[in-house]
Amino acid sequence: MLATTLTLYTILRGIAMMIWHRLNTLLARLYDPIDRIENLFLKMKNISMMTNQIIFLMLADRIFIREPKITCLYTLMFYNVVTYSISYIKELIEKEDWSLYVTVTERSKIKHLAMSATKIVFEWTKAVTFIVTLTFMLLVFGLEQGLEHYKPSMNYTMITWIYYLATEKVFVEMFPPILKFLRFDTFENLEELYAPVILKSFTISVSASLIVILLPLASYKLLFVAAYSNVYLRLKDLLQISAPALSLEREILNRYRKATPKEIKQFDDVCPVCLCDMISARITPCYHLFHASCLRRCLKTNNTCPMCKRELTFGSVSTQ
Repeated sequence: MLATTLTLYTILRGIAMMIWHRLNTLLARLYDPIDRIENLFLKMKNISMMTNQIIFLMLADRIFIREPKITCLYTLMFYNVVTYSISYIKELIEKEDWSLYVTVTERSKIKHLAMSATKIVFEWTKAVTFIVTLTFMLLVFGLEQGLEHYKPSMNYTMITWIYYLATEKVFVEMFPPILKFLRFDTFENLEELYAPVILKSFTISVSASLIVILLPLASYKLLFVAAYSNVYLRLKDLLQISAPALSLEREILNRYRKATPKEIKQFDDVCPVCLCDMISARITPCYHLFHASCLRRCLKTNNTCPMCKRELTFGSVSTQ
């Protein structure tokens, strides 16, 4: 009886596994074209981010604004103007060449008339656009023409502005330098990889929170679109691109233990690759200290110690 039961269980288990395998194959084939469309949408950074921003603002409208109307569009327009102004001012601050002329070659003094004319027109167009945009926005918000329904609360402005900062390209590019300025030991000079993971995790969490709050209040169509666009697709982007890149770097660096403060001090606190001060460092099996990012850059081209050229094999990895 027991043998018969075991045989029957084995047969049923085999049938279930076969059905599950075929079902997975069928679902994979059906999802494949959708997956390609999703990946294409995620690659169009500007469009996907603007979509996320509009949907998030619509969610915020329904929580914080009594009469939403088109508050989200006014808000996004205002934020875009602020962003444009900041990016233009940032460009002026970082600009090194203030000459309005373009020379034929880099070291030549002969002016290229056509390209110089184009550059002058382009620079003046940007300047005039900047002035006109600011003037228009000041007039609109100052005279309050057509803004009788635009009454955002403080909580609405704060939450939507933080989300906008975490998704807009101009501010996203400013986030890694801020992390570097804070100099957290945990990041080990990998702020460029940590930044997108932190920002995407934050935006996913905030969007999911608003969706949960709106479950008994908003239409399910809006909540479904928001969950798909602002949670699922953002999570897919995080798990497929940002998180694996960071995980790979951390996995490689974790083969080499962290140096103690005493060891860093004995090494004069200077990384031999970039010649900058070291607050945290990784130590190789041959007892040479490097910034985590500097060591990783060297290992990308050659699996040897940057100092003594000893091969850094996995078998000689130093553990903490």
